Amino acid sequence: MAEVIEMPRLSDTMTEGVIARWHKKVGDSVKPGDLLAEIETDKATMEFEAPVGGVLLHIGVPEGQPVPIGQIIAIIGKAGEDISALVGKKPGEEGKDKPDHTKQEVSAVVGEKQTVAQPSVTSWASTVSPSSQGRSLKSVSPPPTDGDRLKASPLARAIAREKGIDLREITGTGEGGRIIRRDVEAHLTQAVRKELPSAPEGAYTDRPLTQMRKTIARRLTTSMQEAPHFYLTISVSMEKIAQWRSHLSQLAGIKISFNDFILKACSLALRRHPLLNASWVGEAIRIYHDIHIGFAVAIEEGLIVPVLRHADRKGLAEIAQETQVLAEKARQRKLAPEEYTGSTFSVSNLGMFGIEEFTAVINPPEAAILAVGAIQPTPVVKEEGQVMVERRMRLTLSCDHRVVDGATGAQFLQTLKQLLEEPERLLL
Repeated sequence: MAEVIEMPRLSDTMTEGVIARWHKKVGDSVKPGDLLAEIETDKATMEFEAPVGGVLLHIGVPEGQPVPIGQIIAIIGKAGEDISALVGKKPGEEGKDKPDHTKQEVSAVVGEKQTVAQPSVTSWASTVSPSSQGRSLKSVSPPPTDGDRLKASPLARAIAREKGIDLREITGTGEGGRIIRRDVEAHLTQAVRKELPSAPEGAYTDRPLTQMRKTIARRLTTSMQEAPHFYLTISVSMEKIAQWRSHLSQLAGIKISFNDFILKACSLALRRHPLLNASWVGEAIRIYHDIHIGFAVAIEEGLIVPVLRHADRKGLAEIAQETQVLAEKARQRKLAPEEYTGSTFSVSNLGMFGIEEFTAVINPPEAAILAVGAIQPTPVVKEEGQVMVERRMRLTLSCDHRVVDGATGAQFLQTLKQLLEEPERLLL
């Protein structure tokens, strides 16, 4: 019985994936657990193992091509097994010379009716969540035919009718060449671009979007559109922490960064102000009992946010060690799903780039994010009128006003300031 393998969901934010590399080719024998492919998601490049054994009869996706979750990427079965009912050509490909990835392929040509034997088949719909990486099986049928009509989903037809689009002008990318919603939307986008004024003349380079960049664009656009942001800024003295840092690093046997102090202070402040460790869920405000802090790490493809779990239960040395490991794995795109999902609050630090102050976009579904600026020598007027220079840092809190009010955010920053200016409190 042939096993249909679909593009799995490897993270909670993943909507499509890219086959970075196939480790098997058509005709190869495959054992359960063999490395079948490497899949690039919006967060990491992950190894994908064969769920079953047999012969790789079909590869449905070339390397480097984005594929939506649920689309067939491969079929594994017995040598010589007929899988023609499972694999179809796209409209317009009839008669063209193409590499034959299977023993037989059936044409999905508009207006041509075909009857084929339908082998029993199991669809391998792999889903991986932060808490579970199990896979499930479900039965599917071969791609439906629409008789003499164009093959298109009901939603695609509805959008086309509404927008006055002739479906015959669109090439489907769904299974068997079926026209789906994204095909109609892509056609609309192209039509709009044609009506826009021509771009300025001159040399330019279009950089293709990575899966990570697509996800960043989608999630942060949604955040700005749905979450009413407001911002609070406070100045904090880092003089004591600067004096403590080298001594504590020597005692711990590991370099403790300023950011580690900030993460620890945030975890304790969140414990005192739980509305900052929360999410808006429509009919309620969900307050999380555990404190999992995400900290932004810049990599070449964009931004990824590893998660320091149960940050309030960890000491400075443990936080320093764990953040170093997570940051290095993030740069290598080797984070596991549970290492970059499930944060309840985030910290973004651009101080190492000399940025004095900035505002960050909330990472949904969280209710707040802290933007950390550079530590700089700053003249300060003391109560007795004396002017002194001390190392100070500006912190800006972005809040979702549906969850956090101004006074609540201000109280959180006051607590955070106290913890950082009196770092002995971090050790209690």
